[in-house]
Amino acid sequence: MIKVGIIGATGYTGVELLRLLAQHPGVEIAAITSRGEAGTPVPDMFPSLRGRVDLKFESPATANLKACDLVFFATPNGIAMQQAPALLDAGVRVIDLAADFRIADIAEWEKWYGMKHVAPEWVTKAVYGLPEINRHGIREARLIANPGCYPTAVQLGLMPLLEAGLADPASLIADAKSGVSGAGRKAEIPTLFSEASDNFKAYGVLGHRHLPEIRQGLSRMAGAAVGLTFVPHLTPLIRGIHATLYARIKAGADFQALYEQRYANEPFVDVLPAKSHPDTRSVRASNFCRIAIHRPQDGDTLVILSVIDNLVKGAAGQAVQNMNIMFGRSETEGLWQLPVLP
Repeated sequence: MIKVGIIGATGYTGVELLRLLAQHPGVEIAAITSRGEAGTPVPDMFPSLRGRVDLKFESPATANLKACDLVFFATPNGIAMQQAPALLDAGVRVIDLAADFRIADIAEWEKWYGMKHVAPEWVTKAVYGLPEINRHGIREARLIANPGCYPTAVQLGLMPLLEAGLADPASLIADAKSGVSGAGRKAEIPTLFSEASDNFKAYGVLGHRHLPEIRQGLSRMAGAAVGLTFVPHLTPLIRGIHATLYARIKAGADFQALYEQRYANEPFVDVLPAKSHPDTRSVRASNFCRIAIHRPQDGDTLVILSVIDNLVKGAAGQAVQNMNIMFGRSETEGLWQLPVLP
């Protein structure tokens, strides 16, 4: 059994981790921490977990996290870089679901996240946890930087094309839409029901924190710097990301076959038949990414549609997938939940 702890388990990502880990046959949840809810039984906050998770939230200062094999950080940006090094030094493996260790360029990270990085030595040791490209590194890693939700949908959508050198890396466009749970479990005016419901809008057009992460990943795939226009949108959904990606192709190819072959052995990437249009409900509450490829009017622009659940493949599910790889378990263990419909 893998003994795990979760730091910051009161947000949407934290409860999603609890939902998945409570169903995992190879996991013992040993500690769940929250500064504000210490002493509160987990089912009192999340009734959906009654009978499956009987622990109480503990203070991070008193929880015996060093006795865990693995600790997940489901915390805001800036927390893991302060607390993870002590756990790592004690031999505990760590998966950070925030952005503290995702971006290799420290100055770039500090620019986008507006704070000084206090553990830059661990950034160089962290492995970026996108299994479809870093499986070998994940297996040996002590520290995983779990990818963001938008970066997961965009990178999986463009990966086969860039790896094959068939797209112009200088003119990529990612037009992405997310449900409101991507903003976290906090009270803010833009995500209030009366603001977000029956509404649709772009945000972060001049720059979004996920832009450098996406650009870093795509550049590694292409073997060169990329030019990326990334525009996120808020949709009146609870869960889901739909990324419509545009790439100028440099040569003709059987793009459907290219994608099918690249993802043939990936358990959580589903390349749909030609002319398909994946929707977000087809992945809701599951760890799947569904992809469809289109070439409108046989022109020089390829359109890739990529959908994920932002809380699962975009966060907690991918973290559990990484955990399985790290501990030599079946990659799909605890993650075969079918999407919820309707």
